[in-house]
Amino acid sequence: MKIKPRLRSWKKILIITLLSVIGVMFVLYLWLDEPLPSGKSGPEADALARKMMRAVNIAQWDSTGAVSWQLRDIHRLLWDRTRNFARVRWEDYEVLVDVNTQHGVAREEGRMLTGATATDLVNEGWRYWVNDAFWLNPLAKLFDPGTVRQLVTLPDGQDGLLITYTSGGVTPGDSYLWRADETGLPYSWQMWVSILPIGGLEFSWEKWITLSTGAKIATYHRGKFVDTYLSEVKAARTLKELVPEEDPFAALLKLNEAHQ
Repeated sequence: MKIKPRLRSWKKILIITLLSVIGVMFVLYLWLDEPLPSGKSGPEADALARKMMRAVNIAQWDSTGAVSWQLRDIHRLLWDRTRNFARVRWEDYEVLVDVNTQHGVAREEGRMLTGATATDLVNEGWRYWVNDAFWLNPLAKLFDPGTVRQLVTLPDGQDGLLITYTSGGVTPGDSYLWRADETGLPYSWQMWVSILPIGGLEFSWEKWITLSTGAKIATYHRGKFVDTYLSEVKAARTLKELVPEEDPFAALLKLNEAHQ
């Protein structure tokens, strides 16, 4: 059967379009991709890390018992930092997860789910929490186990702090190059992460706010292609102060008791 001229023309258009998209992506990759820099570990790198932590009042963050926030108006999160329980809501789903064990419960439109569906949603909620909590305050993780800190000389002659997470999280091996002002307050970072094909993409750290507990949080991150932002950020010394009503993690407590 002969291919009609119009069909042949459409195939050519699709092929040309596909090749054009691939070409543009390749050019962007060559233009934006940067190699991971190397630096020097030791007391100077650790000193810069501690300076940055002081600038965001990390001691006040350590005494923050509960925090709630939204990321890009997509995920709504509540974190009981004392028990390390998290509630993650998106679309019609709600997940309560024990961050330490990754065990949890899942609901859809208020209805408790079971089986593989519940397990998959709990795992998805946990991954959302890992990502969203990291955007909330990664400066609290500069000295986590498996973290490598290196002092890097930036093109402008200033010092930057390169952090590599060799373990933990969803994607161990990711690296971040922090830039901070003279007070130690960060104003940007570059990312070398497994989920992004381009290395060294930069995001700003701006629109800092001070929580009621005294900790500082950046709520806006401007990028080349997409911006990430936090909203409705609230914190308290205890979960009861933040959520006065009945314990929102009651169902998770029952699950944990059943596993004991």
